This record gives sequence, C-alpha cells and structure tokens, in this order.
Amino acid sequence: MTPTQTTTTHPSTDTAPLADAAAAALRRARDRLLELQSPEGWWKGELQTNVTMDAEDLLLRQFLGIRTADDTAEAARWIRSQQRDDGTWATFHDGPPDLSTTIEAYAALRLAGDPVDAEHMRRAAAFVREAGGIEASRVFTRIWLALFGQWPWDDLPVMPPEMVFLPSWFPLNVYDWACWARQTIVPLTVVGALRPVRPLPFDLAELRTGRRPRRSRDAWGHAFDALDRALHVYQRRPVRALRTAALRRAAEWIIARQEADGSWGGIQPPWVYSLIALNLLGYGLDHPVMKRGLDGLDRFTIRDDKGRRLEACQSPVWDTVLAVTALADAGLPADHPALMNAAEWVLGQEIKGPGDWSVRRPHLPPGGWAFEFDNDIYPDTDDTAEAILALRRTAHPDAGPAIRRAVRWLTGMGSRDGGYGAFDADNTRTLCTRLPFCDFGAVIDPPSADVTAHVVEALCGEGLGGSRVVRRAVVWLLNAQEPDGSWFGRWGANHVYGTGSVVPALVAAGVRPDKPAIRRAVAWLEAHQNPDGGWGEDMRSYDDPAWIGRGVSTPSQTAWALLALLAAGEERSAAVRDGVAWLVQHQREDGGWDEDYFTGTGFPGDFYINYHLYRLVFPVSALGRYVRAAAT
Repeated sequence: MTPTQTTTTHPSTDTAPLADAAAAALRRARDRLLELQSPEGWWKGELQTNVTMDAEDLLLRQFLGIRTADDTAEAARWIRSQQRDDGTWATFHDGPPDLSTTIEAYAALRLAGDPVDAEHMRRAAAFVREAGGIEASRVFTRIWLALFGQWPWDDLPVMPPEMVFLPSWFPLNVYDWACWARQTIVPLTVVGALRPVRPLPFDLAELRTGRRPRRSRDAWGHAFDALDRALHVYQRRPVRALRTAALRRAAEWIIARQEADGSWGGIQPPWVYSLIALNLLGYGLDHPVMKRGLDGLDRFTIRDDKGRRLEACQSPVWDTVLAVTALADAGLPADHPALMNAAEWVLGQEIKGPGDWSVRRPHLPPGGWAFEFDNDIYPDTDDTAEAILALRRTAHPDAGPAIRRAVRWLTGMGSRDGGYGAFDADNTRTLCTRLPFCDFGAVIDPPSADVTAHVVEALCGEGLGGSRVVRRAVVWLLNAQEPDGSWFGRWGANHVYGTGSVVPALVAAGVRPDKPAIRRAVAWLEAHQNPDGGWGEDMRSYDDPAWIGRGVSTPSQTAWALLALLAAGEERSAAVRDGVAWLVQHQREDGGWDEDYFTGTGFPGDFYINYHLYRLVFPVSALGRYVRAAAT
C-alpha cells in the first residue's frame, strides 16, 4: 500500500465570508467543549488504543483466577468488532495487520470460547501462520504465552531481578530505561525469574510454524546474544541469597510506586505486570496492594453498546490544560467560571514531592504536573509546560506560585544537550535498546522536538525568552529541523505534529517569521496540504518515509498545521484559508468533529493513540487564533 492524498475539491464558503463562517464554527465548537467539562472542572476524552489492552486484561484475569463470564463475553464482543475482513487486527485505524496484536486477540477469543473452526478464527490463524507464527511475535507477546505454557521460558531473553541493585551510574541500571519502561521491566524481572506456568484449557498449536525466531547478526547483536546466553546459565543456578534479596528489593520497588488509584504510573503495561509479579511473590488477591490494583482497573474500563474495553491510560490533566488554552483562544475571559473551575482543579493536581526524575536531578525542588488523575511519582515536562500556558490564561489568584514552582522545575529538567525529554533528564543511554528483550516500543526518553518546543513556549510566556535555558533549547530545535524543513513528532503523528509544535515556540522565542527555519517549515506544510484543504499524516510515517506528511485529512492534524502557519504570519495565505474552510465544512452539527484516524503516539512504530478530545481542542485553538488574526 502506498500513501495517497484525498482528491476532493476545496471546500466552498460562498454562503458567507470565511471569517464569519469560521467565527460561527468557533462558537459551536466552544459551546460543545464547555458542555464536556466535568462538574469538578476537568476534561477527559477517551484514550483509544488497540485490542491488546482488552486481550491482556482477559489473560491477566485468567492468570489470577478472577475472569468472569460476563467480562469475558463483553470484552470478546469488543475484540471481534475490531477485527478486519482479512481476519487481522491492527494497532491503529486503517493500519496494516499486526502479528502480535492478532495473536493476543485470537488467544483472548479462544478464552471466550470461540471455536478454532469459526470463519473469523480461521482467517486470523491463517494470517498468523503466514506472518511467521507465534515464533515471529514480539517478546512481550511470547511472555504472555509463556505464562500459560504456550511458549518455553528458556526461549525468552533473560532479565534478572538482580539488576535492581545496579547503581544509577552503571550501564543497564533501571534508571537508564524510560520511566514507563523501568516500571514494566522491574516486575517482569520477577516474572522471568519465577517462570510460572498456569495452563490454559486449550492449546494454540494452530498458531505455530515450528520455525525459530531469527536473531540479530550485527556486532551488538552477537554481543548481547552472548550476554543473554550467560544470563540463561545464571538463571538456572542463581546465587540463592542474592536472588532472594533481589526479589524482595524488586517487590519493595514496585510497591513504593503504586499510585493512590491502585495503578502504576497510570498506564496499563506496568500495572498488569506488577500485579502478576506481586501475586507470584505471595501477595494474595485480598492484600491491600493487590486489591487497590485490581479495583483501580474499573475506572479505566469503558462499557457501552460496543462491549467492554480498557483505556491504556487516561489523560485528564493533558486534556484539561489543552481545553483551557483552547477556550482562551476562543475568546473566553480569564475569569470565566469554566476557566476558573478548571484552574482550581489543575492546581490541586500539582506534584509537590520527589519522584524517579530526582535520581538524575537530586537537588532540584519538585513542581509540575503529570498526565493522569493519580500519578504523583512521574510528572512530565510536556504536561507541565502546557499547564503553565493554560494557567497563565486564567485569573486564578493561586496560579502564580504554582507556575513559579513549575518554571523552576522545568528549567532544571533540561538535558545536557539543551533539549527536553518528557519524564527524565539525560535519559539517553542507548545500550539498553540493543538487548534482545527490547523488541517493542521506545525504551528510553531522549529529548524530542515537540516536548522541547512546548517547554520553550511556556518559558517564553513567563518572560524567560532571553534565558540561557531557552537559548540552548532554541539552538537544539534549530539543529533538530529535518532537511525537508519539518520536525519529527515524538508524541503525535508525526512531522505535522512536530512542525505544528515547533514553529509557534520559535516565534515565541523571537525567531522572526521571515527567517529560513520558519520559511522552510511553512513551505513544507504548504507542500503537504491535501487537495481538500486539510492535513493528515498516517502512522506509517514512523516506519516508512514515503508516508511522511501524507494521509487522510483529520481535524487535529489540520489544526496543528494551522497553528504553525498562523504563528508564522500566514493568516491571509491560501493554505490557511483552505485549512480553515476544511474545518468549517467538516464540523458536525453539535460543534465537534469526527476523527477515526489515530493521531497520538505512545511508542513510535509500535503503539498509537486516538485522543478523543484532540478532534475538538485543537480546532478550537486554531479557529480562535484565525478569527482573532482575521479581525486585525
């Protein structure tokens, strides 16, 4: 399949001047966004991912002996609804078939009682075998299968729990991993050391090919293969006292990081593996830690006429601060009740204690915000930057001190090269990415253009545009510009997101719109506008350069492009007019927009997100800034 652009003609705005049509669309969208605010002041759209969340939830419940018939039936109904005509499941809307996702979905449906000779199961199994079978699936999928005797533990890479003792300066210590990865790896070292098998009432022989997985053949691959062989030897005969102490220390490390809502980091992977690890270490289902963990999953569960599905994470802080900025862009005054209520809630979410980030920055006072409802250990620079920008648009009397604490924390979280990662400073050691264990997702958190841009924009809004921190970050951004004029997007798809983030930040930092970096970015956006006036970029752009800047037009991505072009002073350009017209034409009667395509990124190349509020908050910001610019 090759990338294509949509071929519909430019939208018509003959019935009214574009500015008037945009203002009317903005009012409808603003009112819709206000309707979605909770009484407590926050916003939260569904965070939609893929069916691995639901399949693994059933497998977790099977492992712990708590799977119910009702939950299984409802989850299976959702999983079946996401299967495509070719029998496969994908990791994002309209994406290519994904082997590991299909295997896990198939296993979950077998748990639900779907017979192997049913047509939808035959098609799925045929794809799995053709794509290489269980043998070709990712390591994490084979770990799930090993839990049930469907894959030998001896054929999985070893990660010993003793690594929890490695000091933070030593290679491959747990703090070399990104926060989401270390929270996953530590419990998995426990699981891999204990190697449990709780057999299923069926076998998955129909998904096997008998071919062994291929290993890397480069120099690093050979080196780590040798290390893995040595660890397998140790795994068979560990130093008993050291192993016992490591398992105890790992349990302490895991328990210390459980959040108030029972989760681990507010995200699914470390959550489920932590529950499994603690259960294997003797923590019964009635233990307070286990009970909180299992009960907390209910808040992440959506039940509707489509079935039962889980969110991999929840994004109330992120959604709320973006909504505040959008409503301020739409013209709401700083003392509007919706903004004041939101500010009150956001201020209550400020993180005032230390977390894993302080391992690299031990003397930095805490401050800032996380992504989720309950996550006091892992604030991130991206949410913190957007919270600063949002709170500054409100008249809340207590916003100032919180903003100052957040600014202090942000300025201390820069990496040595001047850029910003999301959760940690200088989380850039690539050695762990070469381990045989790491064949899925990003496992480190190096600086990225989108996060660095948001930090720059926030600090400039606080009068720090001339500071050394901002100057270094701006240099980092200029050096990170791609040869084609765009910027890579780590947390959103992809170059449209990166470019949409960086251009406003550079302009806020004092880079004039007529400078080459801005002109090249504008030219890139204009060259990648779809014939229908919108912008879109398919998730395949992370793996295939042919998709960069190409895809079906979406509301969020069209808005990102418009935010960049408006910041660059292009409000009267044909590109902006056509982009605004696209948003006007595609708006629903209730003021929102439809967006089936995923535009959020969890792990580039592997895990993607459809933030259901993106389709509203970003168009509101873009239309608001356009209407304001058109009035001058």
